[in-house]
Amino acid sequence: MPIVNIFELAEKEKADIENLSVDQLKAEMADNKDLLLIDIREIQETIDLGTIPGAIHCARGMLEFWASPASPYYRDYFQEDRRTVVFCAGVGRSVFATKALREMGFTDVAHLEPGFGGWKKAEEPIEDVASTSRWMRKEK
Repeated sequence: MPIVNIFELAEKEKADIENLSVDQLKAEMADNKDLLLIDIREIQETIDLGTIPGAIHCARGMLEFWASPASPYYRDYFQEDRRTVVFCAGVGRSVFATKALREMGFTDVAHLEPGFGGWKKAEEPIEDVASTSRWMRKEK
């Protein structure tokens, strides 16, 4: 059996989740002060490029562990009925993250369709992560 094209799979999976545009996310951010915005990119991506203001970083590899109350890594800002929007750089990781949260029982989850790249392309505000992070890229 050939290996599945991950980008084709992500496109197919988008039909089963809520996909937000940049403008829709901006409206939700303005209207819902309790919105949980999760940046699932790797930490180095956030340091190098910044993030959407107000986003909490949770690398994709830790998402389920941070979101599960049964996990020793649980973060209490993950609540099953709290409006949660996840984003990655483009489309792929956030599609699968949204599906995973829904499969875990989270009831109000969406992803930012164009990802951080779309946010940046729309010239929306970017929060500088490098200046406040304890993690940094070491010079070679």
